Amino acid sequence: MGNDGGSIPKRRELVKEAAKDPSTTQAKETQNEQQEYRWSNCALSNQPLRPPVVSDWAGNLYNKDAVLESLIANSSSGGGDLMKSDNEATRRPIGSLRDVVEVKFQVEDEEGENEQQQRTSPVPKWVCPITNKTLGPGVKAVYIVPCGHAFAESAVKEIAAETCLQCNEPYTAANIIPILPTSTTEKTRTKSRISQLHEQGLTHSLKKPPNNTSNKKRKKNPIANNPEPVPSPNNNNKPPNPAANGVIHNPSTASLTARVLSEEQDRAKKRKQAANENVKSLFSSGNAPSSAMQKHADFMTRGFSIPAAGAKR
Repeated sequence: MGNDGGSIPKRRELVKEAAKDPSTTQAKETQNEQQEYRWSNCALSNQPLRPPVVSDWAGNLYNKDAVLESLIANSSSGGGDLMKSDNEATRRPIGSLRDVVEVKFQVEDEEGENEQQQRTSPVPKWVCPITNKTLGPGVKAVYIVPCGHAFAESAVKEIAAETCLQCNEPYTAANIIPILPTSTTEKTRTKSRISQLHEQGLTHSLKKPPNNTSNKKRKKNPIANNPEPVPSPNNNNKPPNPAANGVIHNPSTASLTARVLSEEQDRAKKRKQAANENVKSLFSSGNAPSSAMQKHADFMTRGFSIPAAGAKR
């Protein structure tokens, strides 16, 4: 370059100011935008949340139909029990519906809206049944395992009960799961809880994981698990009985069917015997007496009539 009247810019001329870390206000605004999106959209399909809504051990919200579709697709493709999510908080896979809990939100009843309008609304408005606060980005919300009822965190802390406030099902403090947690302390607590449950052989819903070892063995050895029936030599001539196989449960119908089948087999045997006699008639037997024509016939003239005058004496 050069000799063209131009100049080569230097870095200090291009970069006037160094990159600065976002301020506290900017960080909160970004976090609020992310929380609003996660409170209104499924973490797996990125579609608007619609009941039934389920949550995993990390407090992420999913549409139940999206979880089912993903599990069916992974099982049919042979991908095991791994279901990936776009959310970085989901570090452990969802292998079955026992790894999620259905969150039972209370929907706010607005005046002048019927049930159909509430269903077609873009995002349902969820409220705490105790404090009547709107559950969303501005309010910390939790749900209880295994019943799944959702409350505001402040209501659960103030009451400090050992049973659910709606269904009276007992629970422990470790099974209070924060919904879409933001603090490091809450994320660490949920991780330690799921690790302890896995050591105990339990899932997020406090149930044992499904045992798929028998299904895997059946897939590997389909012939050994479904052997072909070997016909008995003593029952070759007996007609099949559909009632014995459990096809026909009516005894009169089963007996009539068996009789029709036996008659059909008898007719088939008669047809085979008639066909055998017709075939045998085409060939001459060695013990049958030969006629005068066959005595004077050779292999060149066999099958043709020879006049009596030309026959050898």
